[in-house]
Amino acid sequence: MTTQDGSRRALLLVLASLTLLVLVASLRYGAIDFSFADISHALGSLFPGHPERTLDQRIFLELRFSRAILCLLVGASLGVGGTLMQALFRNPIVEPGLVGTSSGAAFGSAFFFVLGSAFQISPSLWSLPIAACVGGVVSTYLVFLLARSREDGRSSIVMLLLTGLAVNALFMSGIGFLSYIARDPQARSITFWSLGTLSGASWKAVQIVGISTILGSIVALRYAKQLNALMIGEEEATYLGVNVNRLKWIILSVNVVIVAIATAFTGVISFVGLVVPHILRMTGGADNRFLIIGSALMGATLLTSADLVARICVRPAELPIGIVTSVVGVPVFIFLLRRRQYVY
Repeated sequence: MTTQDGSRRALLLVLASLTLLVLVASLRYGAIDFSFADISHALGSLFPGHPERTLDQRIFLELRFSRAILCLLVGASLGVGGTLMQALFRNPIVEPGLVGTSSGAAFGSAFFFVLGSAFQISPSLWSLPIAACVGGVVSTYLVFLLARSREDGRSSIVMLLLTGLAVNALFMSGIGFLSYIARDPQARSITFWSLGTLSGASWKAVQIVGISTILGSIVALRYAKQLNALMIGEEEATYLGVNVNRLKWIILSVNVVIVAIATAFTGVISFVGLVVPHILRMTGGADNRFLIIGSALMGATLLTSADLVARICVRPAELPIGIVTSVVGVPVFIFLLRRRQYVY
C-alpha cells in the first residue's frame, strides 16, 4: 500500500466519523430537541415487549429518524452523481443539476402529482420514482442532443452548460405551469419542492432511495477503473480496452436513476454534486474509486449539515434546504469559473 493510498483511507475514515457525528446532531436537534436518553428509549421501543410508544417517541421514529436517514441517502446520491458526471466529461464544473437531470426529474414528479389521475396513472410504491426517472431521462437526453456539435458529434462544456441552463428554464417553466393549474395543497407542495425540502420524508422514501443509492454506487464503483482510464482521453481509453460509448451510457443511466429518484422525494437540491467532488479531488486526488466512496460520505455529511441549519435557524419553522445549499454552492461555482479550470 502506497502512502497516498494510506492517506486516502485515513481521509475516508475521517469522513465516515464526521457523517456519524452529523447524523447524531441531526437526530438530536430540530423543532423539538431530543436528549440521548429520549433517543435511546425511542430506539428501544422498536424491540418486542416494550410498552406502548409515547407521542415524542412516535415523532422521533416516524419523522425525525426517517428524515435523517433519507437526508444521508439523498446527499450520498447527489455526491456520487456529481462525481460520475465530472469524471465522464473530465471537467470539475459539471453536475447533475447543470445538465437538466434534476429539473427534469422534478417536472416528472410534479406532472405525476398534478395530472397523474387525469392520465389514469395508478398510484403505487414505484409510480413517483418512475415518473421522476422518465423526466430526468428526457431532460438529460435533450441537453446532450441539443449541445452536440454538427461536425464531430461531441459536446463542448460551454455548449453543455448553456444548453443545460435553457433546458432547466424550460422544465422549471413547466413546473410553474403545473403549480398554476394545481389545487392549493398541490401548488404549495410544488413550491416548496422546487426549493428542495425533506419535510415529506417517510420510511417508504428511505426504502426506495436507499435501494437506488446503494445499487447505483455499487455499479459506479465497478466502472471506477474505466473512468480513471477515460480521464486521459477517449482515444487513449479505447486503446486500454475501454468501450467508451458503452461506458458513457452506463454512467449516464446510473446518474439519472440515483439523482432522479432522490429528486422525486426531496425536490431540486443544487450544488452538492458540484462542491463535494471538487473538494475531495483537491484533498485526495482524482482516483474515482476514492472519489465515489468519498463523495457518498461527504455528500451525506454536507446535506445533513445543511438540513440541520435549515431546521434550527428559524425553528419551529424551517427553511427550504435548497436555499442553504445554494448559499454555499454559488460562491464555489463562481470561484471555479473565475479560475477557468475547465478540464482536468
